[in-house]
Amino acid sequence: MSAADAPPHRELFGQPRGLATLFLTEMWERFSYYGMRAILILYVVAAVRDGGFGLDDHVASAIYGLYIAATYVFALFGGWMADRLLGAQRAVIGGGILIMIGNALLAVGRAPTFFLGLLVIVLGVGLLKPNISVMVGELYPEGGARRDAGFSIFYVGISVGALLGSLLVPLTAARFGWRWGFALPVIGMLFGLTQFLLTRRSLGARGRNTLERSWRAWLPVGVLVGAVAGIAVLALTGALSIDPVALATAASWAIGLFALLYFVYLIAFAGLTAAERRRVYVMAALFAAYAIFFAGFEQGGASLNLFAERYTDRHILGWEMPAGVLQGATAFYTILVAPAFAALWLALGKRGRDLTPSAKFAAGLVLLAAGYLVLYAASGYVLAGVKVLPTWLLGAYFLQECGDLCLSPVGLSSMTKLAPPRFAGQVMGVWFLALALGNNMAGQLSGEYDAHDLHSLPALFLKIALGALAAAAVMALLIPAMKRLMGGVR
Repeated sequence: MSAADAPPHRELFGQPRGLATLFLTEMWERFSYYGMRAILILYVVAAVRDGGFGLDDHVASAIYGLYIAATYVFALFGGWMADRLLGAQRAVIGGGILIMIGNALLAVGRAPTFFLGLLVIVLGVGLLKPNISVMVGELYPEGGARRDAGFSIFYVGISVGALLGSLLVPLTAARFGWRWGFALPVIGMLFGLTQFLLTRRSLGARGRNTLERSWRAWLPVGVLVGAVAGIAVLALTGALSIDPVALATAASWAIGLFALLYFVYLIAFAGLTAAERRRVYVMAALFAAYAIFFAGFEQGGASLNLFAERYTDRHILGWEMPAGVLQGATAFYTILVAPAFAALWLALGKRGRDLTPSAKFAAGLVLLAAGYLVLYAASGYVLAGVKVLPTWLLGAYFLQECGDLCLSPVGLSSMTKLAPPRFAGQVMGVWFLALALGNNMAGQLSGEYDAHDLHSLPALFLKIALGALAAAAVMALLIPAMKRLMGGVR
């Protein structure tokens, strides 16, 4: 047995030592991702004299939504590259390098390199994010409760990284300037990648590429890279003009249509059994509800970040807290209340009162709506010319995060149970598209806020709240039907 293969049986606090490697890598990647996200839209709309680009809110929101959505869309291709060509370990290394390069390009502070940097980060996150999760699962071939515990620990790393990034990057940008704010994620990812390279022997053969591939296997990659590079060159030279708002609209239609056609394919042409086809209807309903939820939830980095910057009194004992710092609230709430939600589902299950996925989704959408009703009330004070306390946002974020805990883990678990076994991987890829669609729609919704018309602010919050309540009502009405369609799947 080689030295590379020997260590995986060694444990640390009852868990494989490789979990620590993956935990820290993911923590620093999320530090970089959420740290940059916390200042992205604020930088893009900041006046040129203040070091920003001075773009209007509508365009900035479209850019934000497209960027967040693209990271999830490219995760599908990143997973394919790891499975067919690179192996998960090399995909993580390549993704980490691209993330560092992308953030370094942002730190340059010029428009062409900035948008190129966003594109490079999208490619990096798409390579790293899905494949590091795959390796966590491979650490536990026996499955069971130990595997669930391992994933729970891993997700703590996600929340810790998101919290630290959301706090430190905005503070750095406020103290030293935007460029240093964007440079900090480079350092964070460098830490994560360095420790991965130094300790990945603890993973053994997990995630390694042992297959020899001919040059033809790389043709799809070459075509994609060539197309992306060609578009980037045309855009940077001014030969191609890209309208972010129109592109965001087209992207939402394209993602939604693709998902619809895929579900139609599963139902009509995939040769599924009657029971499997019934479950596809449930998956489609969960997909739609999840996209709607994230169209509201992901306002945190868009319209709500602008709300924090412009209409929130952030002065504390003579110190003005950077607006982006408030983005750390959701990660903090996740660490705080996620164990309580896990205990709640277990307690209900033991008593035979576990809620169906559609009921949990309905509850999550109601909580999202409640958060926006809080903000709708706060915007009334804004219309009166008063800056509100951060507690309004913090309260709304708490309700929204509780809603997310009713959807995200439940939806992920439900899709793995409902998916036909031979289509399980494809279905999980489509689940990523629900996130992509929701995030892109978040940017489009945020664009409806017009800083020159303050009445558009409460109108936006009320629209999201009513939309979430309508979706919750539909999910509640579908509970009996979806329970029958699931055919005993719990």
